[in-house]
Amino acid sequence: MAVWDDVVGQDRVTAQLAAAARDADARISAERAGREPARGEQPEPPSADPGGASQMTHAWLFTGPPGSGRSTAARAFAAALQCVSPDRALGGAPGCGFCDGCHTALIGTHADVEIVRTDLLSIGVKETRDLVRRSSLSPSGGRWQVIVLEDADRLTEGAGNVLLKAVEEPAPRTVWLLCAPSVEDVLPTIRSRCRLLSLRTPPVDAVADVLVRRDGIEPDAAARAARATQGHIGRARRLATDERARARRAAVLKLPLRVDDIGGCLKAAQELIDAAGEDAKQVAEEVDTKETEELRAALGAAAGTNGRLPRGTAGAMKELQDKQKRRSTRTQRDSLDLALVDLTGFYRDVLALQMGASVPLANDEVRDSVQRIATASTPERTLRRIEAVIACREALDRNVAPLLAVEAMTVALRAG
Repeated sequence: MAVWDDVVGQDRVTAQLAAAARDADARISAERAGREPARGEQPEPPSADPGGASQMTHAWLFTGPPGSGRSTAARAFAAALQCVSPDRALGGAPGCGFCDGCHTALIGTHADVEIVRTDLLSIGVKETRDLVRRSSLSPSGGRWQVIVLEDADRLTEGAGNVLLKAVEEPAPRTVWLLCAPSVEDVLPTIRSRCRLLSLRTPPVDAVADVLVRRDGIEPDAAARAARATQGHIGRARRLATDERARARRAAVLKLPLRVDDIGGCLKAAQELIDAAGEDAKQVAEEVDTKETEELRAALGAAAGTNGRLPRGTAGAMKELQDKQKRRSTRTQRDSLDLALVDLTGFYRDVLALQMGASVPLANDEVRDSVQRIATASTPERTLRRIEAVIACREALDRNVAPLLAVEAMTVALRAG
């Protein structure tokens, strides 16, 4: 299975990346041949596409809507750059998916591939400086030093300025792969130095197919999950495999029927916030305890000292607690945003019925509820409700108190 097989519904992008990987491989081969040339023989120059689309470059920016597979495409490209398959000598393309270089790059253990993601609200200057120092190193395997920054949109302004210098003047064998929802989420000075690749939302059928092929999910369940998430690969996989995710989504889809009065609006808002908080609590229980115990052990909190930490280590514990608190905040916001996306999909189905559109419903399992809301309102009111959900998401991005933002939304949903 080639590394590109998991990049779903992005044929144009994978073609560009595959061509760039071939060009990168040709450069490595030419350089190695140049160190020990045969008598009277000159190394072949690296391949290049006249239009420039296939030429290798040092910085790439992957953009696309959530679920389009930005990070998956970046990882696949990183694997292709590290491919060491012997088939390349016989004309095979880099990115076989089976060799040690491809396998370790894809699972995140390759010594020359750094996968950077954050479960916090932002990426700061300190973390970015560490990345820049890493980027200046020569690759240990002799091919490429690849840094995949999955959340480039979360760089603070200061962190972006730190990254700019490294992207502007990279080390000879360093490749930056930045991922963001849109070009506007990255500093203009950075994106102007990157080659842009725009991904699209993959087709529902393609997402269902990859769930069946890669994750072993039953075809009917895969089709339902892909349709419900409208092509979002990660959410579709979670919905198909996690019973709790299905239960939470079912609760969200009942909300439009519960906002008949102000009391119902406020109660529904509180339950939505509580559900997001429960998600954050579950993540904390799974991760925070392990992190805390590992740090305490590293700082020397031996079993015979009643768990007391040595002097001078309180600062490290406080830093970890602050990090865990920020992660909990992001988890809660991400969970809440996911619920709002599902709510938007519900009203999208309502509008489709009202307009007589010949499109399949994303939430066909609650068709009765969708039909009931569609019959009792007008397309104009449905559009205002969709706008209310979007306004709530924007308010949360501006750090408005979540409960206030959701209460304002539910009251607006009632008014239509």
